[in-house]
Amino acid sequence: MSNIIKFKQLGVIEPILQVCEEQEFITPTEIQRKSIPHVIAGRDVIGEAATGSGKTLAFASAIIQRTEKGQGVQSLVITPTRELAQQVSDMIIQLSKYKPLRITSIYGGVSINPQIRDLRKTDIVVGTPGRILDHIQRGSIKLNRIKVLVLDEADRLLDMGFLPDVERIIRKLPEYRQTLLFSATIASEVSRLAQQYMHKPIDVAAESLVDPRKLAQFYYGPVQDSLKYSLLVHLINQDKNKDGLSMIFTNTRRYADVLERNLVHAGINATALHGGFSQHERSKRLRSFHNQQSKVLVATDVAARGLDIQGVTTVFNYDLPESHKQYIHRIGRTARAGKAGKAVTLVSQRDNEKFYFMFRDHRLKIQKNDVPYVQRIQTPKSKSNRSNGNSRGNGNYRSNRNRRSNRSQERPSPRSQTSRYTI
Repeated sequence: MSNIIKFKQLGVIEPILQVCEEQEFITPTEIQRKSIPHVIAGRDVIGEAATGSGKTLAFASAIIQRTEKGQGVQSLVITPTRELAQQVSDMIIQLSKYKPLRITSIYGGVSINPQIRDLRKTDIVVGTPGRILDHIQRGSIKLNRIKVLVLDEADRLLDMGFLPDVERIIRKLPEYRQTLLFSATIASEVSRLAQQYMHKPIDVAAESLVDPRKLAQFYYGPVQDSLKYSLLVHLINQDKNKDGLSMIFTNTRRYADVLERNLVHAGINATALHGGFSQHERSKRLRSFHNQQSKVLVATDVAARGLDIQGVTTVFNYDLPESHKQYIHRIGRTARAGKAGKAVTLVSQRDNEKFYFMFRDHRLKIQKNDVPYVQRIQTPKSKSNRSNGNSRGNGNYRSNRNRRSNRSQERPSPRSQTSRYTI
């Protein structure tokens, strides 16, 4: 049975089937098989699926089928980030090739005037909550004809504090509409949102695309702060998969910027991605990583969430994630679709207790590796490094509050340049 017949049996309309055939899409994914029949039938659906699982095609099948050109904004997709809004918009444009519709993505960080112009003739809107509300207040978007509402990456929308904005938007929509909610995890807040604004939703869930048999998980620690960056460089340089891409997660924009600068100084082609860049610059950096011009992406969780990046073979947790759930999201960037991958966590001395507490009740096979001999790498001093109490320049910023509470750990080490630290 061909792939196209399988998609057709799910209820996908002919214009989308033509695109599927041209793009040589693989067999429908689990979330597509489970959700598309309900979506096409007009039911409200709660879909639990990870990034890259094919959920965009699932909800786009309803949007494209139920939207008619020239009748105002009839479908609205709300996303947590600008990058995801653009990614979803591009995908819907691609899937609607044989049923031409006007799709507009709206988000902050760019001029609002072109968006106002495009919204006068658009059929489908994909946007972030803040900018959607801006347009509502300006009267440049009319939502009284909405047939389909999609909340994409709903858990992240709530994690980022967008719940009040999302509810304000929903209250502007027609009561009788189809609502589709997709989320990597269905937490209590997500469930409450669904109960309040959805009508008898169908619950579907797909297993993670991460293959535990293909994913090797390691941690090094406790690592002294003064050697943490040096260990990272050592591990990147020792990585045998030179053709793969690496993602390094940090908890703040400032960590990401310093780490990018120091890695480049060490001869590693790295680029940072976080919300502090303009939209143009963020898009430019993402293209560089997608095209493998940059082999290492240093990103914050907010910037990287929702992005479907292919070819990531190694994920580094330079900063310990805030929760077990966040760890799962991070490592889900690799070992996808049957390919092998590694997740490496660097556990500093001050995070050692937090690390064990976070994972003691979870059955994750994280192997302990002894910290190898590493040569401490001297990095170029900068105003940023000095102002953040990091005279050694190892890409390991602390906030002022943390510096005050950890002064004893920041004193220069009397050890030699080459040191070995073990658990």
